[in-house]
Amino acid sequence: MQDWNPALYLQFEAERTRPAAELAARIQHPGAKQVSDLGCGPGNSTALLRKAFPEATVTVTGVDNSPAMLEKARAALPDCQFENANVAQWQPAVKQDVIYANASLQWLGAHGQLFPHLAAQLADNGVLAVQMPDNWQEPTHTLMRQVAAELGHADSGREALLSAQEYYNLLAQAGCTVDIWRTTYFHVMPSARAIIDWLSSTGLRPYLAELDNIQQQAFLERYHALLQQAYPPQHDGNVLMMFPRLFMVARKTKA
Repeated sequence: MQDWNPALYLQFEAERTRPAAELAARIQHPGAKQVSDLGCGPGNSTALLRKAFPEATVTVTGVDNSPAMLEKARAALPDCQFENANVAQWQPAVKQDVIYANASLQWLGAHGQLFPHLAAQLADNGVLAVQMPDNWQEPTHTLMRQVAAELGHADSGREALLSAQEYYNLLAQAGCTVDIWRTTYFHVMPSARAIIDWLSSTGLRPYLAELDNIQQQAFLERYHALLQQAYPPQHDGNVLMMFPRLFMVARKTKA
């Protein structure tokens, strides 16, 4: 699969940063020294953490496996550290006070092992703060799977999230107190085509990656036609894209 496109991803920067900011605002750890941003992308979420923890004694590290995203992040935030690593196998040299993962862990499978692994990387009183799109059953994603099946293409390989109860139990069993909630955003989009623009940098990438130009065009034309049915124009001509997201903030209790 081609590397991520930072410019395309940041086309909807305000909308993407809003849940990241709301997650960061729920982190309470004034004594934090080691802070990591997993799946930092172009650094928009890392910038929120740098602002939340401005002390010179705090080390803020962004972790991603996209060279293009890391290049963008390093240019934007020269006072932060950045590491090219696979989040699923990530293990920092020292236990972390804050591990923050905004819209990144949904790309990884085996959450039953991943979440206890991340909790194990926390220092005592450390905080794991996670936000993941919970839109598996929204038309944006059910229609991707429908078009792939209709045209005989492979599925994305992405898995549905676990239930909130399952995440709660995983983190509680890992020695954390857990706050978990779900927020649904209604993003105002100028058209169904704009929804495709949004998803071209995220959810559509795995479907389009292995297709040639003609196949991609056929996929997107069919997908656009179905989106227009699922997202009819509002009174002012805009469409509303419903986007549920699952949040959790888990604090590691002292042994």
